[in-house]
Amino acid sequence: MSGSVVVSVIIPVLQEAATIESLLRSLSCWRDLGHEVIVVDGGSADGTAELARPLCDRVVVSEKGRARQMNAGAAAARGDILLFLHADTQLPAAALDHLQAFAGSDRHWGRFDVRLSGQRPLFRLIALMMNSRSRLTGIATGDQAMFVRRQLFQDLGGFRNIALMEDIELSRQLLRAGRPFCIADPVVTDSRRWEQQGPWRTIVLMWRLRWKYWRGVSPDELARLYRADVRRGPS
Repeated sequence: MSGSVVVSVIIPVLQEAATIESLLRSLSCWRDLGHEVIVVDGGSADGTAELARPLCDRVVVSEKGRARQMNAGAAAARGDILLFLHADTQLPAAALDHLQAFAGSDRHWGRFDVRLSGQRPLFRLIALMMNSRSRLTGIATGDQAMFVRRQLFQDLGGFRNIALMEDIELSRQLLRAGRPFCIADPVVTDSRRWEQQGPWRTIVLMWRLRWKYWRGVSPDELARLYRADVRRGPS
């Protein structure tokens, strides 16, 4: 990627000691090329911030909450492009090449396709459904490693400080600037959540929450419903 275009990778974390070092080591070549990696810790008690500090450019400490944490990371970033990456998601090897193509395009924001790490055929179907829905609607989720030009992100005021669906809400705002730049080379997201809760149960839960969101149910209420469902666990 051109040295004049800097990418800031912003990673919100909470209790990610088991995975953070592996993720950050995979991004070491980005730092060698002049890009930056910012970890935003929401109050981890397992040493996540300490493990991350020698492997990233900056650890920002923030109040807990994914939207708050990503906004805090964006405020500290110097990059022209902001890439928001979940701690359980790995970027494809050619991610920087894809972002170079984005930087030279007329698009203002974008996202990657996603693949779940599990080997069950059902996980391939779930990923296909997620990616197809995103291409149809223009709506992206955090699992798809959303990226945006920093000036536009600032102009929009960043992520809304809501308990859930902050990625959907930002997508809706970004669509006013145009359709997303869609990268078919997928990021790989850990399938443990799907495996622990059950794939079909998780699908139903996420669709139910999204339907309620479109119907106007508050993100705080959606977060309460989500936590209650997770606590019940798979039947």
